[in-house]
Amino acid sequence: MDITTISYFLFASILLTITPGPDFMFVFAQSVSQGKKAGIATGLGLCTGLIAHTLAAAVGISAILYQSGLAFTIIKVAGAIYLLYLAIQAFRENSQLEQKKAKIYTMISLYRKGILMNILNPKVSIFFLAFLPQFVNVNNGAVPIQMTILGLLFIAQALLIFIILSLTAGTVGEKMWSNPTVLRWINRLKGTVFAFFSLRLLLEQK
Repeated sequence: MDITTISYFLFASILLTITPGPDFMFVFAQSVSQGKKAGIATGLGLCTGLIAHTLAAAVGISAILYQSGLAFTIIKVAGAIYLLYLAIQAFRENSQLEQKKAKIYTMISLYRKGILMNILNPKVSIFFLAFLPQFVNVNNGAVPIQMTILGLLFIAQALLIFIILSLTAGTVGEKMWSNPTVLRWINRLKGTVFAFFSLRLLLEQK
């Protein structure tokens, strides 16, 4: 794969990653409400979930998902329910003490949440199936290998952006934790964001 193609791919990937979507907002919300490490753990989970979508696109599983309306609907509904569950959890996080306790045991939990959030979003699989082949050249070798490499490059840049976002948003959030009223509004905003993306996913069409 030539450097020009990779450069174009990375440029497009960065633009897509920094566009506020479910992943970006999820990392931002967790960073502000629970700190930098929480945001990084969430970002790691989301990127781990992207590995599954990359492999699915490379071997053609995403194409099967696209063709099967039932499979798409099942995964979509499961993802929407999970996001709604996260929204309810966020609305219940109403005190600084609860936040501090949560930090002790939720890094792994946030990592798992990130994985599930991406795996249960069929739009991500279809996005990879549509996006990655645009930068593949059949003359450069096996297409599945090229798609896997491109997917890993996408994940690498996404992780870097999520880490930067976590450090920035986490710093801002730390200054707000001393005010219980602000903290309550942060949690309400986080819950609203999750509820919005839950509804949007539920209304998504292929």
